[in-house]
This record gives sequence, structure tokens and C-alpha cells, in this order.
Amino acid sequence: MEINNRNYPGQPKTIIGICMDGTSYPYYEQAKEVMPNLQRFIKEGSFGMVKSVIPSFTNPNNMAIVTGVPPKVNGICGNFYWDTELQEEVMMNDPKYLKVPTILSQLSQNNHKVAVVTAKDKLRKMLAHNLDGICFSAEFANQATLEENGIADVEEGLMGKERPGIYDPYISVYCIEAGAKLLQKEHFDVMYLTTTDFVQHKYAPGSADANDFLSKIDYWLGELDKLGAIIGVTADHGMQPKTNADGSPKVQFIEDLLNAQGIKTRVILPITDPYVVHHGALGGYGTLYLDDKSQLAQAKAYLSSLDGIETVLTNEEAVEKHELPGDRIGDLVVLSDATTTIGRTPDWHDLDKVKEGLRSHGGEHSQEVPMIFNKKLNEEYGQKLESGTCRNFDLFHFLTNGF
Repeated sequence: MEINNRNYPGQPKTIIGICMDGTSYPYYEQAKEVMPNLQRFIKEGSFGMVKSVIPSFTNPNNMAIVTGVPPKVNGICGNFYWDTELQEEVMMNDPKYLKVPTILSQLSQNNHKVAVVTAKDKLRKMLAHNLDGICFSAEFANQATLEENGIADVEEGLMGKERPGIYDPYISVYCIEAGAKLLQKEHFDVMYLTTTDFVQHKYAPGSADANDFLSKIDYWLGELDKLGAIIGVTADHGMQPKTNADGSPKVQFIEDLLNAQGIKTRVILPITDPYVVHHGALGGYGTLYLDDKSQLAQAKAYLSSLDGIETVLTNEEAVEKHELPGDRIGDLVVLSDATTTIGRTPDWHDLDKVKEGLRSHGGEHSQEVPMIFNKKLNEEYGQKLESGTCRNFDLFHFLTNGF
């Protein structure tokens, strides 16, 4: 099938795309002793590093992965954005913001049996858009119905246990386990499993908590592998510590700072979502709308002078460099360095939730992520992966063409 100008031929085996939210390669490297299945995939299958889309946040990257195209084409450029028609700041979790169909929906409507499990419900509506199959979130597994989700009785009938809370590290394990248990019960042609990054926001690579979590993920990767599926594992973004020497969050509150310069602006932080315990809405990417467009050059020069602000792009520059939709990103796009986050004003953020050990993402320093397959790619796609020029949203293209 051709979907969004890319070809996705059918496969005799089940193909499973997995997005391990926030999991940069150091997590796997530091957990290799407790991840024998993933290590086997790397050694006997295929492995390479790819780039996620900017902003390196959850919604833009998950929707890029399931559409196979960047935000400029699919329209999803944040978890949150300024709707210029409504003149409101809104969550970008409604399918109306999607400009193209998903690979999953198109396959499901053309004789492919499809199942999707997401940890966070914020992704479910877009992942389920026009999908003729199963799609539910671990977060609200207890509420799944045949009419809404294509499956009922998830907790007792499928999983045999209650789902963990959204801030329980094991909700992501529950997500991968649900994929394995679905496949144990019946055949699916295509599956997409996508986790949450609570662990990665709280724990560094190699920490006991991170490794314990990854060891449990690894068990279910092994179970999926035993079922004969072709598995591709990537991530939506990486993760870095964003702290000062004393452990407090390192932030540039750019709306406050610009207003103090007499440059009135509205700053939008697309990391914003319902799960602020993770990150306090502090990330490495922001976009802003100026009240007075004649101050654009002044605002750009001032922001560029700030410590920790690495890149400031005009709308046109951001569209060109990062393949973003120009109608949804404001007048300037701002990216921080590896150790700094971008904020609005101190009062706008609940800083008590992240007063120590903030870890976050959003900019180019969180863009490089692994892509791992449990089977050996053919020569053409093996060379593509080794080239270092591939993107995480190539995942389903590799899964359907690479074996």
C-alpha cells in the first residue's frame, strides 16, 4: 500500500513497532546485563542510531512514527499549541489536528488486523483515528469497551490484573505485556506499542530503578520474539539532566525576560501535557508569538544572547530546518542547550514538582535515539540504517520493506 507517499507492502509475519518513550541508547548500554533479549536483538538482528523529529516530545514523534512523515506534513508539532483560530492554548491531542491518515488506520481499513496499546491516554484518540481494530491505553484499561476501543474486559479478561497508576513505572511494562498477551490470544498483522517516560524523567541510565524497569520490559520483548513477530524498537526522544550545580532546575524564563525588555510576547511550551509531575512543563523547545512583529529581530537577538539558549529560528527558518508546520509554530522557535530548559514565567510553572533532579527533553540534544530490530535487515535497509541518516518515523517503512 502507498500511504502518505511511502510504500508499505504486507508481511506474512506480525510486525510490531515499539516506541520506548524517552529511552536514549545509554539506558540500554547501562542495562545490558539485565536485558538479554534486547542484547540478542542488537547482536543477531539490526541496530543503528536515528534522529527523532523536533520538537523532541511525545506527541510529535509518535504521530510522525505512525504516519511515516514529519510534522510539516502530518501537522502535529507539540503536545500543546496556540490555536490561532480559537485564540486559545490547547492540547494537540484531537484527531482534527492531523493533516494526513496514519499508517495504522489505512492498513486496518485494508484487510490488516491492527492492535495499538499506549501507556498514556493523551495519545489514544489520535492513534485510534479511523482505526478499525483494537486501541486502548494502559492508563484507562479499566474503561475499555468494544465500541470505543475494540476490546472490553482488559484488566480481568486479558491481563488478569489491574493496571498500574500513570505515575507507576510499571505502567509501561503493562503496555508491552498487553501487546504480548493480545498476540498470544490471536494473530495480528500489525501492532504499535508506545510507553511513557516517567522512569527516564526520574532516573538516570544505569540506576537501580531504571535497570529494574528495563529488565521487566526485556522479559516481554522476549515473549513477543518467541511468538515469531518482526519487532522494531525505537524512541520518541532522549533525555538529559537539566539542573544547576545545586540540583535545582536550570531554566530561562523567556516570557518574563522578554517582557522586561519591553517585548510583549506569548510563549508556548509544547511539552505541556496533563502529566506535569514528570517535567513541570519545562523542556528544551519553545515557540513564541510577538504582539509587535516589528520587534522580531530585537527579540531574536536578545534571546540568542541568553546563557543556555542555543538556537533561535524565525518561522521560515524553523519550517526549513526542522520540517515544522509554519501555521502552528508562531514567530520564533527557541531551542536550549543540553543542560537548560525553557520556561514562561516562574509563576506559570509548578516548580515544587521538579525542585530537584529535573531531567527533560525537547531540543536537538534529545534527538538521537536507537532503532533496533530483532531480525537481520536485508542488505538495502541494513545499509540505510548504518548510514546514520534515517529517522525514527522510518520505523514502519523498515518493518514492511526491510526483511
